[in-house]
Amino acid sequence: MVYLIETLKNFWELTLDVWKTGVLGIDIGRLLIAISIFVIFLILRRLFTRFVLAFMKRMAQRTGSDLDDQAIDVLESPIRFIPIVMGAFFVIEYLELPSTLALIGDHLVRSLITFSIFWALFRLVDPLSQFLRNLERVFTLAMVQWLVKAIKAAIMFIGAATILQIWGIEVGPILAGLGLFGVAVALGAQDLFKNLIAGILIIAEKRFNTGDFIEVKDTVEGIVETIGFRSTVVRRLDSAPVFVPNTQLSDSAVTNYSSRSHRRIFWTIGVEYRTSVDQLRAIRDGIESYVMENDAFAKPPETLLFVRIDSFSDSSIDIMLYCFTKTNDWGEWLEIKESLAYAIKEIVETAGSAFAFPSQSLYIETDVGEGSEPFVLPDSETRGKQK
Repeated sequence: MVYLIETLKNFWELTLDVWKTGVLGIDIGRLLIAISIFVIFLILRRLFTRFVLAFMKRMAQRTGSDLDDQAIDVLESPIRFIPIVMGAFFVIEYLELPSTLALIGDHLVRSLITFSIFWALFRLVDPLSQFLRNLERVFTLAMVQWLVKAIKAAIMFIGAATILQIWGIEVGPILAGLGLFGVAVALGAQDLFKNLIAGILIIAEKRFNTGDFIEVKDTVEGIVETIGFRSTVVRRLDSAPVFVPNTQLSDSAVTNYSSRSHRRIFWTIGVEYRTSVDQLRAIRDGIESYVMENDAFAKPPETLLFVRIDSFSDSSIDIMLYCFTKTNDWGEWLEIKESLAYAIKEIVETAGSAFAFPSQSLYIETDVGEGSEPFVLPDSETRGKQK
């Protein structure tokens, strides 16, 4: 009996020793309490998100600006991360870790705080980039987009460098090593840097902007979606995206249809050969009057305008119409062309003429003079009589 009691006492003392030693010399009881503290902060995080952020959103909606609404939306994730950082801080402070672990814990909390700050700054770049839109008067939209990307990259680099400094890692030697590594990479990635430089030149020369309708000779025709560091995305009229390397855009002939001020109409109108000179004059003058009096068309000397009897074709007398519309929109241009077609048909019919269509005339000549009689092969009955 005494032996059993002594054994149980030793077991209890061993249990207490394990309890006090715990993990890495930390009391298991303190660990459980620390875990409870962290769980409490997780619960507070849900309450904070549910009430505080909801209150902030309601307050932002009462203002006349959309900037604060966008800022709260993008900052929601970094703000929800704050209770986790606070929970980690209070847990480390409560545990009273040994010197080495305390230093690691301190670095961990500092890193989390730094990460939260730069995460919030990174997310704020998009709503605050609205102030950079004023630069579009000087720079292109693509240049502003590249500037926003550069700001984000700078924030990421500074944040990473700050966290490395917290852990005692020198950034200078890393940058020097990356420089040597960059030289090696540059030798094997010349095309990448060529495309990058070509993209910068495209933006600097303002060849085209996002949303422009362009045609790259023998390559693609469509609307520019994005001008990236390596390639430009051009979406064709059938909605298929085409990724064109920037070097190809820089070296090839690119037609930017969005930069033109007018759209051209160049038609050849064929009327029948029976049309008289007076009818031709009436048709020509009617078409010219319609174009000159219609506000949808650009007038000389701003643009060229020609309505002339042009040529005598195989089946028609051709009238050339060469003019420009004021609009650059394709849909409006089609509507103007349609109205012009209706007007021309009415003008031609009013003049008493008609449109020509391809035709051929066949003339058969017969000779009514003297000539040899045609040879007729005699039939069998005639041949019998002849015998």
